[in-house]
Amino acid sequence: MTRHVASMPDQYFDDLYRASPDPWAFASSEYERDKYAATLAALADGRFRRACEVGCSIGVFTRMLAPRCDSVLAIDVAPAALRQARLVCAGLTQPRFCRMRIPDQWPRGRFDLMLFSEVLYYLSPADIRRTAVRAIGSLDPGGRAMLVHWTGETDYPCTGDEAAELFIATADPALHVVGHQRRPEYRLDLLACDRGVAAAQ
Repeated sequence: MTRHVASMPDQYFDDLYRASPDPWAFASSEYERDKYAATLAALADGRFRRACEVGCSIGVFTRMLAPRCDSVLAIDVAPAALRQARLVCAGLTQPRFCRMRIPDQWPRGRFDLMLFSEVLYYLSPADIRRTAVRAIGSLDPGGRAMLVHWTGETDYPCTGDEAAELFIATADPALHVVGHQRRPEYRLDLLACDRGVAAAQ
């Protein structure tokens, strides 16, 4: 399988949402339901003041995460996805949606949770490194970064394993892995800011 070299362009995602309103079956697949449940469980009983969900797509997980947060900034590169996400999360006060392409664009302010679910492998290795560096600067002391990625073969610039390991290596020692799970089709990695590690254990 031939890999893309550069980060996937905006048009790639626009074309997917033009072909299907839910191209990855976020709202209906058993894989997604299991992954969402595992992600929430990995966050334990923590409540978050300000979360950032990178790659929110149509907002299915945003709606699940919102009750655990005072506010959620949900970002995506695809306008069609964001339109659906606003509908899915209608009635909730926590989420705010914004079109943004990381790492060239980056959310303002600081967060105590940053979620990168099924998103890093769309980036080139150089952009993953830049994302990790920018995430370090955006996390509060004791904040968390959650990485969730499918581990099958793709034609993206990186596999899920490559993307996660590169982010983790780049973020070290500012962020430390405090939780790791490997399931048959995906992996979860929970990282904590250096000053928050002792409190998390």
